[in-house]
Amino acid sequence: MHDDATHGQGNSVLLPRPTAWPMALALGLSLIFAGMVTNVAVAALGLAMTLAACVGWFRQVLPHEAHVPVAVIAEEVEIASARTLIQRPQRSASAAPRKVLPVETFLIGNGIRGGIAGGLAMTVPAGIFSVLKYHSFWYAINLLAAGGFVDWASASNAFLCQFHLQGLLAALVIHGLTSLLVGLLYGAMLPMFPRYPIVTAGFMAPLLMTGIMFSALNILSPILNQRIDWPWFILSQIAFGLVCGYVVNLHAKVRTPQFQALSFAERAGLHSNLVELDGSQADPSQTGVQRGTQPGTKNGDKEDGAL
Repeated sequence: MHDDATHGQGNSVLLPRPTAWPMALALGLSLIFAGMVTNVAVAALGLAMTLAACVGWFRQVLPHEAHVPVAVIAEEVEIASARTLIQRPQRSASAAPRKVLPVETFLIGNGIRGGIAGGLAMTVPAGIFSVLKYHSFWYAINLLAAGGFVDWASASNAFLCQFHLQGLLAALVIHGLTSLLVGLLYGAMLPMFPRYPIVTAGFMAPLLMTGIMFSALNILSPILNQRIDWPWFILSQIAFGLVCGYVVNLHAKVRTPQFQALSFAERAGLHSNLVELDGSQADPSQTGVQRGTQPGTKNGDKEDGAL
């Protein structure tokens, strides 16, 4: 390679010379392929352009690559950010740390028990629907199991109303696994509802589940999507939600690791003249820990919690 192609002169730098031959080559190839479906003259024009582009491009890189000097101008660039800075309030050293939630939750076993109970409760509306409309308890079971058998996609109502052992086993597996998974979801979700958790989760979660099933059931089980009765399905989902939420809520909650991060006074439920969580000073007249108060006295009985 020439020396003038490798070294800049003064305040300049050598860069590869710009060329339009690659675009001409691409256009020529496009005309060649277009001429195959239009006219031979178009292909001939593309061939001529392709050859000219190849020759022109090769001459710029062979035997040596062509370069051009580009002047270098030194300029100081000031980098500025468009982001706005938010000044956060400084916490004093005496301020208590923020409370970390949640402090209580349910055990995994409680969600499993709730899922089993809700799954059993869900079979009651489904069985009533099957008996009232098709005079057979096995219709709902076989309809649920039909999603796992390809040859059942075109099964008649008479076939679904009969007892089939493989249908019963498939329905038990599908319904059992789904009930257990949703039960675990309820165990994790119920502590998030501060008021009326059973009623809230018993209606909100089934309606959300129904919406998801309505959009995906045509892919998961086309036969179930064609023959499902949505009002009865929603009723079954609500029965599952109420029973599962009730069973899960019967059990006592356990302390989470976040609960151990709280101070002893917060865990015991005591009021004191220390700084509260919001940074305000507690009223000495409403606290059970006062100067001169001895344990067991009348003032000492104002504690809000027990050790």
